[in-house]
Amino acid sequence: MSEYQSLIFDKSYINGEWVAEYAQTFDVTNPADGSKIGSIYNSGTQLLQKAVDAAHAAFPAWKSKTGKERQAILDKWFELIVANKKAIATIMTLESGKPLTESLGEVDYGASFIQWFGEEAKRVYGDTIPGYTPDRRIVVIRQPVGVVGALTPWNFPLAMITRKVAPALAVGCTVVIRPSELTPFTALALAKLADEAGFPKGVFNMFVNDNAPDSGKLLCESEKVSKISFTGSTRVGQLLVNQSAGTLKKLSLELGGNAPFIVFEDADIDLAVKGAVAAKFRNAGQTCVCVNRFLVHDSVYDEFAEKFTKAVQNLKIGNGLGEGVNIGPLIHARAIASCKDFVADAQAKGGKVLAGGKALNDYFFEPTVIADATPEMKFAQNEIFGPIAPLFRFKTDEEAIAMANDTIFGLASYLYTNNVKRSWRVSEALEYGMVGINEGLISTEVAPFGGIKYSGQGREGSKYGIEDYTEIKYMCIGNV
Repeated sequence: MSEYQSLIFDKSYINGEWVAEYAQTFDVTNPADGSKIGSIYNSGTQLLQKAVDAAHAAFPAWKSKTGKERQAILDKWFELIVANKKAIATIMTLESGKPLTESLGEVDYGASFIQWFGEEAKRVYGDTIPGYTPDRRIVVIRQPVGVVGALTPWNFPLAMITRKVAPALAVGCTVVIRPSELTPFTALALAKLADEAGFPKGVFNMFVNDNAPDSGKLLCESEKVSKISFTGSTRVGQLLVNQSAGTLKKLSLELGGNAPFIVFEDADIDLAVKGAVAAKFRNAGQTCVCVNRFLVHDSVYDEFAEKFTKAVQNLKIGNGLGEGVNIGPLIHARAIASCKDFVADAQAKGGKVLAGGKALNDYFFEPTVIADATPEMKFAQNEIFGPIAPLFRFKTDEEAIAMANDTIFGLASYLYTNNVKRSWRVSEALEYGMVGINEGLISTEVAPFGGIKYSGQGREGSKYGIEDYTEIKYMCIGNV
């Protein structure tokens, strides 16, 4: 038996048990070749309702535990994930396609949220406020919101779960997780290790099926679910907002992006190229913070384009389990078709392909660089979510800022400059929740991750991330 096989599970994990509602199953395939990895027992919303009921029943006892008690279980979960790192990463690569090195990195990244928020469980502080009369005292405390519904995507099948549920569990919430049907095996491996870590029954629940719309609707409309945390498209995020309106839920939404990467004339070009490759081609460009538009100063445009193109041409394409692979497959045929459409549209409007530009087969698309990009091209306003890097020109700081902000999205942004004044001025002017300055990889458990405008609301990670899972209660003590 392969090392990872012991972590393969095919049922939902609800109220401390592995259960299936139907005998019907759906297949999970490897995006690198379309081969079947395994089958998952499908379930309907009746089983999801049982998960909600279990989480709701477990909430009073779980929230009553001390932060130190919750931390002990979270720490055990963290240790189990780290101990099974290679097996989990292999499962992740099989079902998501990302290179094994990236999967190994995601296991570390995802586990870091569990460790971080385990520590933060003991630091959910409140305030005392001076009384407004001599005989009154004012105290403010934070309490857990209740049951949290977590809806997670396929592109980070481990980290998007831990980034949501670790703060929820740390503060005293119970959780119902609905992972993507494209990558359920990674999620269920996490559930197995959570079970081993010792979470009480009903605290940690994971529901799997291939019907995301009905699952999301039930969680949004349930009176027993107090908060929804979702990562995915802006369109679906808007739908969840509408479905949650009737119960006035708290929402954390991490939605679409259109990240600009600005290279100013005084930038270290070699450093910018290195950052550009990292920020664009991780997971074959299939991340929400991947660069969508490269804005390059006219005076360094040709130098950057030449060096960047050469670096992109050196990227190795292939099955994520292969040695030295940098670019894995796209998740499905629709993604391939979308990339073809972006390239064709750019060429029809004057864009010049400097590298790549073609699908190798039904699974892989070449890492692509397109020069002479213009605002009329489709990728100027639409998220690419693939390995295509369009290069736009600009001449002034004001023009770069205006181009960067010319989008409904506001998640991540990047800029490269050696001018301290410029770095502050431009960063403050960019309408984005996150700015990477001379750095292409900005995600970390210690900093708040999230966007503005149509890229969502709320923050994940850091001390700010735990606040989104609490309610503030004010207590006035009179006649003291």
